[in-house]
Amino acid sequence: MTKWIIIIIVIIVVVFIITTYNALIRMIESIKNNEKQIDIQLDRRFKVFENLISVVKKYMDYEQSTLKDVVALRNQAQQAQSSGDTEGRMQAENQITKLLGGINLVFEQYPDLKANQNALQLQEEIVSTENKLAFAKQAYNDSVQNYTQTKKSFFQQIVVGIFKNLNQNFAYWSLDVEDKKAKEAYQVKF
Repeated sequence: MTKWIIIIIVIIVVVFIITTYNALIRMIESIKNNEKQIDIQLDRRFKVFENLISVVKKYMDYEQSTLKDVVALRNQAQQAQSSGDTEGRMQAENQITKLLGGINLVFEQYPDLKANQNALQLQEEIVSTENKLAFAKQAYNDSVQNYTQTKKSFFQQIVVGIFKNLNQNFAYWSLDVEDKKAKEAYQVKF
């Protein structure tokens, strides 16, 4: 009789370990997927911004320095991503967001540019992309929070202790007030 009780307890423990391991792996993969969604939006933002710069080019010289700054920061972000420097990447991408605040000044200084349909369409794309980027960052941060809370739970912590590959730390993307102010700054009002 005690032999069967021990066997049942061992089976329950093994099932718990396997279930917990699989759940944590799913959470890690979800975090990686959400990070890829952020990458997609960052690439989209950069491409739309380049297109807007080319439309604006005929109206002013300001965009040359802005484009150079954006390209330099984008390169910095890509190098940081390649080297695994998540913090450096996040800082570079957040600086790009701040640069986008200058778009409002461009539109106000050049009335002909306000009427240009391509510029209007691209400006709307930038706002849309920034919204999608904010949602992607929030989804990523939510999945990081969920994973971190789960792996710190008592019984799950035991499984994480057994399988070291489950003990990963992920940085949060910032969604601070400055990002929100920059976002509001480049929303052009006609």
